[in-house]
Amino acid sequence: MSVKILMVCLGNICRSPLAEGILASKLPKDKFFVDSAGTGNWHVGKKPDERSIATARKNGLDISTQKAKHFTSKDFDTYDYIFVMDNSNYDDVTFLAKNEEQKSKVRLILDELFPGDNVDVPDPYYGLQNGFDMVYEMLDEATDLLAKKLIENHS
Repeated sequence: MSVKILMVCLGNICRSPLAEGILASKLPKDKFFVDSAGTGNWHVGKKPDERSIATARKNGLDISTQKAKHFTSKDFDTYDYIFVMDNSNYDDVTFLAKNEEQKSKVRLILDELFPGDNVDVPDPYYGLQNGFDMVYEMLDEATDLLAKKLIENHS
């Protein structure tokens, strides 16, 4: 049985697809399943933003086959861990939680780097390509720590 991890951002086309691709590349595929979703439903079925695809490709990852999904309360039953990109997404996701057990699955991804500081992964959508590169670096660092913890806790 594999451990299921969900990455969540607003539209599921910029940050969470990168987070999904980066974390998945660091975990054994036979033990972990990584996916992503968005709290908004505008992009459902679409591939990630071209700038996210380009940033991932530049770093040796292919996220071009991902398709945006909408986060729903059913995801609490499916996933063991839910990592959100910012405080707004945290609020939107935990609002859908039916109990404390579900709410406890939700964490800010940058808490891996800055425990308890509630740091957001900035949304690069309205910016330039370098914003995507910066987001990649933040997520790469956070997922290094996260992957190590997950492997230790589930081996």
